[in-house]
Amino acid sequence: MASTIEPPVLKTIALVGLGEAGTLLAQGLVQAGVQVAAYDILVGDAAQQAALASRAKTAGAVLHAQLATAVKEADLIISAVTASAATQAARDVAACLRPGQYFLDINSVSPATKGVDRDVIENAGGHYVESAVMAPVPPYGLRVPMLLGGLNAAALSPSLNALGLKTRAVDTKVGVASAIKMCRSVMIKGLEALTVESMTAARRYGAEQAVLESLAETFPSMGWTESLPHYLISRVAEHGRRRAAEMREVVDTLNDVGVTPVMSEATARAQDALIDVMEAKDVVYPSGDFEWTGFVDALGR
Repeated sequence: MASTIEPPVLKTIALVGLGEAGTLLAQGLVQAGVQVAAYDILVGDAAQQAALASRAKTAGAVLHAQLATAVKEADLIISAVTASAATQAARDVAACLRPGQYFLDINSVSPATKGVDRDVIENAGGHYVESAVMAPVPPYGLRVPMLLGGLNAAALSPSLNALGLKTRAVDTKVGVASAIKMCRSVMIKGLEALTVESMTAARRYGAEQAVLESLAETFPSMGWTESLPHYLISRVAEHGRRRAAEMREVVDTLNDVGVTPVMSEATARAQDALIDVMEAKDVVYPSGDFEWTGFVDALGR
């Protein structure tokens, strides 16, 4: 997708949202030689201030107490918040946006929500670009694959890639990139939820090894008898609430085009349900290596 717009020069970037993804992106951008300003809505929470300050220091970013000061000098603003906060974040940024600033929306929300956020930013004079992040940010960091969409996507992509990102503009229409991610999530997050259910039951029957060997025979390249079940279950155990929220965005995505989201709704419920059980049993996500059998055993006690 070619662009007639000159790629912007990105010397200063503001990160809105300093969670796991935002922190890793900030760290990579600083290492690429960019000045990074950061803001997180939790900076006003006394209980969170120390952790946010530590995160920003580790990344090499300057943490600001006010959104307006964080984005004031930015050539590009990256929104990396939760799905439920994406539109409010766009509105908050729009209130202090300078005309001509770029806004990259990497949040996992439906195409319709991306369209709303685009209108908010463009009505304020900004250049909106949607991003669909196509893999977990760790372990990729700055190199996590991203699909970009919007009128200015093709102009922004080479500027991002010059800093070490791995982006590709897929359409001038906002929503296409997000639709790709949302439809992929039906499969990926659905597989995670199915693995939790299947392996929990198999473990309690003492049949897990036979089940995994059977899956490995049917799908020999996936790693069922190796690291795959550990990884799939760990994603829900560590990020179940966030992933459930993202799956509700998938539900909206499917409903918007008349597809009944039977499996997507069930996946969202399953992800939330695992976290509910963890909280009820006082089971915390381990700080070391994740081992699914021990995790499932702890849930069953």
